[in-house]
Amino acid sequence: MSDAPALPVTFRPGRTRAVLLTAGVAIFATITAIALLLEKLGPGERLSFIVTAALIFGVLAMLARVKVVAEDSGVTVVNIASRRRLDWAEIIQVNLRPGDPWVFLNLSDGTSLPALGIQPGIAKQQAITDARALRALVEARGTRDLP
Repeated sequence: MSDAPALPVTFRPGRTRAVLLTAGVAIFATITAIALLLEKLGPGERLSFIVTAALIFGVLAMLARVKVVAEDSGVTVVNIASRRRLDWAEIIQVNLRPGDPWVFLNLSDGTSLPALGIQPGIAKQQAITDARALRALVEARGTRDLP
């Protein structure tokens, strides 16, 4: 398959990740600066501001960690709060239909797994390219019978 990239390859929503991490750093810095500049706050109140800022940054960092890693041995899907390792043969189909928020992997056990690492939010064309590349890899490495 000429569309299949060389392995290993990692698919990430790069622009979305950059926006989330930049926003997280900016929010953390702003809230921390406010906590330190407000003279009427006591140490406990300052600490609560900073902890809140850290929690907000943590949530945005978790949203930014999503990825799909394709290797010779299979695919690892890292979503917001979960990680799942799949053998190539477990993936039946790679779907990114118009209006889908991210790629869905149809699996051999009859379930569907969202793969948030490929999402058309900010970079639609990149998501389409990535979905096609993953589909080509599944077709080249999967053991399913093609119709």
